[in-house]
Parts: sequence; C-alpha cells; structure tokens
Amino acid sequence: MISAVVPRLINGPFGDPGLHISFKWEARAIQFDLGRMDRFPAADILKLNKVFVSHTHMDHFYGFDRLLRLFLARDAKIDLYGPPGIIGNVQGKIAGYTWNLTDGYPFIIDVHEVTPSNQRSVRMAATNAFRIEELGDIPLGQYLAQDDAFCIRTTHLDHRIPCMAYLFEERSRLNVRATSLDQMGLPAGRWLNELKAAIRAGAPDDSPIDVVWREQGNERHTRLALGTLRDELIVETPGQRIGYVVDTLFSRDNAEKLAALLEGADVLYCESLFLDEDRHEALKRYHLTARQAGTLARTAGVKSLRTFHFSPRYDGRADELYAEAQATFRGETSPDTPY
Repeated sequence: MISAVVPRLINGPFGDPGLHISFKWEARAIQFDLGRMDRFPAADILKLNKVFVSHTHMDHFYGFDRLLRLFLARDAKIDLYGPPGIIGNVQGKIAGYTWNLTDGYPFIIDVHEVTPSNQRSVRMAATNAFRIEELGDIPLGQYLAQDDAFCIRTTHLDHRIPCMAYLFEERSRLNVRATSLDQMGLPAGRWLNELKAAIRAGAPDDSPIDVVWREQGNERHTRLALGTLRDELIVETPGQRIGYVVDTLFSRDNAEKLAALLEGADVLYCESLFLDEDRHEALKRYHLTARQAGTLARTAGVKSLRTFHFSPRYDGRADELYAEAQATFRGETSPDTPY
C-alpha cells in the first residue's frame, strides 16, 4: 500500500538536525527539531501544526526564528513540545524582538514543557505581544500528542541535559479500493474522509453515511451503512512507526529507554556524530558513534536505520559513517556495550 506519510531530513547528514513528516493529500505536517531551515521550502514549513524539539542546543533550535517569521501574520496555531526549560527558551527567542504592532495578528504558539511525569502548557499569542497565558498542567500519559492520523511517544535521555527522543506512530491506514468504488457506482469525495473518521471512531456498523456528489450540474445523494461501505471499500493496513533519536550518551539507562520506545519501529533516524575510532570523543560529548547507533537500532529490532548528524571532521567520509552503522545494525560486526 502507498504510505500516507512522507518523512525527510531538512538538511543533509552534516547539516543541522530536523525531520519533517508531511501527510499526503493533506496540507499539514509535523517536525522533529528546528535546525537551520533557510534552505527548506517555505511552503513546506507553512504546513506545520506541531513541532517536537529534542533540546535547545543551537543546531536543534536555530530555525525557530524562521518558523516565527513565516507564521507571524497568519491565522494559524502551532503546538511546540520540548524538554524542561523550553518555555523559557521560547520566551528568550521572542524577547529579542519588539512586538508593539502585532495586536491584530492571529498567530498563536502553544508551548508544552515536558518532564518525565508532567506536561505544563502555556499560550503565547501575537495579538498579546506573546505574553504567557497558563493553560495548565497534566500528567504525561502514554502519548505526548495524538490526533486522528498519528500519535507521539517520547522518553527523556541523558545529554548532560534532558534530551527527548520521539516515536511517531501513524494510525492504521484506511485505503479505498478504487475498483470497488467504481463497481458500486460511487464517486470519490469528501464523504470518504467522513467514512474513515467514523471507522476510526468505532462507530456502529449500522451508522448512516451520506454520499453526496454532483453529476451534470445536479446534486446526487445516497445513504449507506458504515459496515457495508467498510467491507466493500476499505483495506486497513498498519501505519508507519518512525523513531527520532539525537544527541545522547550511549549509557545503559539511555539504551534501555530507547529499546522500549523504539521496539519494532519501521525506521529509525538516529544521530551518529562520530566513528568508532573516536569513541572517546563521543563519550566526552554525550553523543553516539555510528557503531552505537547500529547497536541501538539492532537491539530495538527496527526494520531500517538511517543515520545523520555527522561531525564535520568527517567531511568526505560520510560513506564510512553509513557503513559502520549498517554493518553493526545487520550483525556483520559486533555490537557495542553501553557504559
């Protein structure tokens, strides 16, 4: 089946981190991290409605200003999630500018500061010069965020500061059999989204679904039972599960957390700043080697590993970083042992 989500890195393997996930046939997207984004298409940035920041080292948060600049005068709201301190980090960014002429601007940022047990949320509205409005605290549940298309899980890792790893889980895909649609004499249309929404909501089989379309200038209408339409038209397949891991010490605690979070994921996007020959530098800087990235992916049983966030010291040697990670991931070389 054709996937409904498209993940892509916002920069090359030596550039600032960021993973953009867009939804086919929908004008929306989410993103993990806000590294440098001046070369990333504005049209794609403007699809964002949720952003998940791992931590606010400069190479992971530098792009916030571009995000703010593009959205500022637009009628939009972005939910931004991050580790302890993220509210102050966003405040600091915003405090660098003057906001005396934004009283008519509708843009809103809801910032969610996440600890291992709790989530504090605040609203910053352009019309109020981005002054903080408390939205309340809630316990951190199984999912950090979710909607009808996906859910997000997270865990806090040790990078000498809390650094959040994420797992994106696409909900089961509901694909329409085009041939069956033709055989039933029904046109594609907005009603198919309503059908899918009703199926996801667990509506009873006898729930009526109104099929409305125009034919030769006239409106046509028929009503069919959800169960009939589902059985005839819909093929349900598991959605993609995509992991995102950056800037973490290869410790036993971090490895155990990641094994639990990422178990069986379809693809893992994982940093590998260093080669194994420079493992002492990785330890000192609380980063991973390519071999350690391969070890984490293999231990978690993920299906595919894609490494990025390479140190510029390896300029021209990207193939070595890819090869080291993949060899460990495939079991061709021995795994590393967490500290």
